[in-house]
Amino acid sequence: MSLIHDWYHRFRHHFASHYPKSYHFCEERKSVIKFIISGCFAGGSDLIFLYIFHGLFSWGIVFSTSFAFILSFLVSFTLQKFWTFRNYSQDKVVQQLTLYILNAFIGLYLNGYFMHVLVNKYAVWYILSQVIVNLTLAAWNFVVYKFIIFKTPAK
Repeated sequence: MSLIHDWYHRFRHHFASHYPKSYHFCEERKSVIKFIISGCFAGGSDLIFLYIFHGLFSWGIVFSTSFAFILSFLVSFTLQKFWTFRNYSQDKVVQQLTLYILNAFIGLYLNGYFMHVLVNKYAVWYILSQVIVNLTLAAWNFVVYKFIIFKTPAK
């Protein structure tokens, strides 16, 4: 672990000394940047797990997709809780996980609803609609995670 820790500090020092304006910009938006990275990592893990289960193990597509979703969901929860929002509390993990799952189902419903409205009522191209909906839900999730699910008590 110290090797990663040392590499991180060397990178951070290099970045801060060579690109101070960019460093300051990123430092002020650290939780948003971490949120995006965590989401990309969770999405990537979903694809990797799907490939392993369906592509390599030849498991059925529905089972593979479902199992990959569950594992990537746990990756997402773990990264958002401990890395993005630095919420190390162990006493509320079950409550947080329950709220995280509930928020995921709300997001699933909102995704379907907004896609229906954009595609069927306003004739927006379905790919563009999904991009718009994903960005909207990402903003929603960030607020819910930061201020409700992983809210840390004031110090």
